[in-house]
Amino acid sequence: MTEAIEQDGEPGIERLCKTRERFIAAPASPGIERIEAQFFGNMFSPHRHDTYALGITMRGVQTFNYRGEYRASNPGNVIVLHPDELHDGGAGTDDGLQYRMLYLEPALLRRGLDHETASLPFVGDPIIHDPALWAILASVLGELESDVDPLLRDQFVTDIAHRLSQHAKTPLKQSRYNASLQMEQVRAFLEANFDRPVLSHELEQVADMDRYRLIRHFRTRFGTTPYRYLIMRRLQQARALITLGQPLAGIAAETGFSDQSHFNRHFRQAFGLTPGRWSELAAPHRH
Repeated sequence: MTEAIEQDGEPGIERLCKTRERFIAAPASPGIERIEAQFFGNMFSPHRHDTYALGITMRGVQTFNYRGEYRASNPGNVIVLHPDELHDGGAGTDDGLQYRMLYLEPALLRRGLDHETASLPFVGDPIIHDPALWAILASVLGELESDVDPLLRDQFVTDIAHRLSQHAKTPLKQSRYNASLQMEQVRAFLEANFDRPVLSHELEQVADMDRYRLIRHFRTRFGTTPYRYLIMRRLQQARALITLGQPLAGIAAETGFSDQSHFNRHFRQAFGLTPGRWSELAAPHRH
């Protein structure tokens, strides 16, 4: 009942099960997440990611508000959402919606760019018709039950970086000072300490610069702030635990949130759903 993705880069047409709403999450891979969503109506309240969200609409009309405008994507289109851009999401018709999404961390995308100091590509139009980019995404979204081959992963990161750079019309402002090494060290520190409170003076010591300058450089390099990056790493781990079927009550403490309310609020702000609703939609496909 999952819609096929054909090799020529166009969506195959199969039946969409109209009685089921579901999320399917692919096996985790460093720097990327892959999901399929199938639902009806307005599913996601306004939220934001700290990754690039790259999607292919498979069936139905994919609607969302983004950068002050109402958008609608049809099958065959590619959706490109930049990190930290607020958006919602829903099905534009009563027939429901089915799509697949790749969440790509800016740190990984940077490895595919031509120059170390290049700005992150900003694609102004979130809905584009690009058969080449569609085919690149389909190469890793076609079989969600499988791991991504490491060589294929390196190839598609490079290919995606190239295509996004071609579409980018408004690149992010580039810093005159290259703090790439310090920012990579800050990012690694946040990754290693996501499950505890991290203080600004710790990051200052890692980067050897004051906290305000650090925030500016981090945002330029990764499209978000150190605080948002830390929160999203916690939520990423929390979502993985939810998918495994672990009780919600213990996940907040295990992933570094101060309490359940704190966890619930940030989860909804990041993903547009409560942890409980996410668990319901993921439950039928737990192994």
